[in-house]
Amino acid sequence: MGRIPVLDVRPLVDCGRRPAKAVAGETFEVTATVFREGHDAVAANVVLRGPSGRPGPWIPMRELAPGTDRWGAEVTPDAEGSWTYAVEAWSDPVATWRHTAKIKIPAGIDSELVLAEGAELYERAAKGVPKKGGGREAVLAAADTLRDPSRPAAVRLAAALAPRVVEVLDRHPLRELLTSSPKFPLQVERERALYGSWYEFFPRSEGARTVDGRTVPGNFRTAAERLPAVAAMGFDVLYLPPVHPIGETHRKGPNNSLSASPSDVGVPWAIGSPEGGHDALHPDLGTFEDFDAFVARARELRLEVALDFALQCSPDHPWVEKHPDWFHHRPDGSIAYAENPPKKYQDIYPVAFDKDMDGIVEETVRVLRHWMDHGIRIFRVDNPHTKPVVFWERVIGEVNRADPDVIFLAEAFTRPAMMRTLGAIGFQQSYTYFTWRNTKEELTEYLTELSRDTAAQMRPNLWVNTPDILPGYLQEGGRPAFEARAVLAATLSPAWGMYAGYELCEGTPLRAGSEEYLDSEKYELRPRDWESAERAGRTITPLITALNRIRRRHPALRRLRNLTFHDVDNPQVIAYSKRSGSNTVLVVVNLDPHHTQEATVSLNMPELGLDWHETAPVRDELTGDTYHWGRANYVRLEPGVTPAHVLALRPSPQTGGSPIS
Repeated sequence: MGRIPVLDVRPLVDCGRRPAKAVAGETFEVTATVFREGHDAVAANVVLRGPSGRPGPWIPMRELAPGTDRWGAEVTPDAEGSWTYAVEAWSDPVATWRHTAKIKIPAGIDSELVLAEGAELYERAAKGVPKKGGGREAVLAAADTLRDPSRPAAVRLAAALAPRVVEVLDRHPLRELLTSSPKFPLQVERERALYGSWYEFFPRSEGARTVDGRTVPGNFRTAAERLPAVAAMGFDVLYLPPVHPIGETHRKGPNNSLSASPSDVGVPWAIGSPEGGHDALHPDLGTFEDFDAFVARARELRLEVALDFALQCSPDHPWVEKHPDWFHHRPDGSIAYAENPPKKYQDIYPVAFDKDMDGIVEETVRVLRHWMDHGIRIFRVDNPHTKPVVFWERVIGEVNRADPDVIFLAEAFTRPAMMRTLGAIGFQQSYTYFTWRNTKEELTEYLTELSRDTAAQMRPNLWVNTPDILPGYLQEGGRPAFEARAVLAATLSPAWGMYAGYELCEGTPLRAGSEEYLDSEKYELRPRDWESAERAGRTITPLITALNRIRRRHPALRRLRNLTFHDVDNPQVIAYSKRSGSNTVLVVVNLDPHHTQEATVSLNMPELGLDWHETAPVRDELTGDTYHWGRANYVRLEPGVTPAHVLALRPSPQTGGSPIS
């Protein structure tokens, strides 16, 4: 510990052994506990060092609440790369003197001695003020006045406390007993690591058609015809399930049946056949030329393609014969298939890592680089929590050292410690338990955790559904439930995702109490008549499109750590806001898909940048309606009609800023 204690610096990941996360342009708060003995004033600042290693201008910290010794400052790294941050604490003799002088001079206690001490301090402080344009002359003039016995003591003190002099010395303080915390690592990544709207579809279902009574799978060329519609909804990332050859052994039939007919297409996650493994394409989908054309077409539409990376094999994968030590063999010589009781995956062999970790790391990096060479810079990793943490740390570290723009999304629905650790060791994003958080209490508690406690190491991507997960809320709530969850996911987190069919409100489960889809696309083709659904108005596409447009329009919705919940007197209604600079968005959602709910929303006005008794115009970005809102506001939200308000604060001339048109 240094001369002045600097304790409990945050954010901190793994006690500073691993970097905290940020993206270029993201503002977050650095805090620390700072104090010293006695009554002398202390102050603190943050020093950011960019990838060059040179320190930038230090950022002054403020005491967050009087008497707490907790200090904080908002910082904004402006470029990608490896940064560090540190907190410096120091004794502030000028602030100490000001406090003493304001007491003693009016009381006539030791006036000349106090003024002489002040003059000496100001002369010392002036040496740290730039000669040109920094205000050094003003500080020296104040020192001269402090030494002038021909003037009353009160006049001399007033000169030292003049606003211009105080402003100069606040900008260029006299820092004594300077003490610094260690330099803590900070990894600053591209914005897509934090912000994006994800859409998932199966290429084999897009453009699938019936020929002579048999359904023929779609391919990359037919799937490319769906891309303009996905882009028109405002999505940024198109995620594809595995596109590799699918094994024949123990192939699953419709609805996970154990008997598959020759025409059944199998599960894409049962990777590998004699036609190839993780670096090959399923022949039904097309050639690498077709794949490259698909990726290029997506890029033209401002869609980035993400590819599933599932480190597992079908019994027919080339690795099974070439690397038998990569799998767990039972006493009878058979290889153990994957299980997640009560689910059984007889068509999938999990990889066993401990006999040849180095070889598996090398092959994994090779496969990833193979797809990177074909334009893929985002990988959604299937079940990373079933593989060793150290394995992912090595793989992601090796990839990101050479290609820091590559993003890995962890599909890890598991214990919190594992989810946080996967984020800490390199995964840029993570699936979350948002899918099962339905009540206001659950959502408030969980999103507070995600946006505060874990934000420096685990970035959430809120998925409303997946091919594996049809939540009970959607099964029971119909279209209003789909609308409410879309609003929540799109506005609570800068990253959200949905699987195709959500816009059609597909909600039929395999059986009562199951979260699996009936006729799941995992096991069979699911061609959808998008055009007929649109014409008949059987979609919530307009809402989804509006939400993604609003997200792009409002910077506040592209950030994670700026989430504030507001009080509502009805447990079925939730209200929260996000603020970034002059941009503020306030969201109110009816969580009850069956009934109209009325409530009074009580706003924390300072969190919106307003005074407690102020009112301000707001515009509902979903409807275009405008209102004047203040501290307490009545709302009435009707499922299927007005599921939510997404309100953009339009600052009045008194509060500054420009109205949002």
